[in-house]
Amino acid sequence: MTDQPEVETLGEHRYLVRARQDDDIVEIRLIATPAVIARLAPGEADETRIIRATAAYLIARQRADDLPSQLDLDDVAAAYDGFEDDLRQQLSHPGDLPA
Repeated sequence: MTDQPEVETLGEHRYLVRARQDDDIVEIRLIATPAVIARLAPGEADETRIIRATAAYLIARQRADDLPSQLDLDDVAAAYDGFEDDLRQQLSHPGDLPA
């Protein structure tokens, strides 16, 4: 079972996501370019919310310890059909996002 991921800002559009997987803490580095942020949340580009929602999206579909240790948000968008639409919908309903 996985708890909600924690997100730490590393600067320059880089983030460290920590997710609990069973008894372990899994760390994943996510990179978010300004272009993909603008595409995912036009006019409301809170990168930390987008990263948190992305991590939750990924972990809901795959074990955290099976994910690569580094991901680019553009690659996530390319790998999952419907990701961008799902994420935009989540971001439009802030109460649905993990804290």
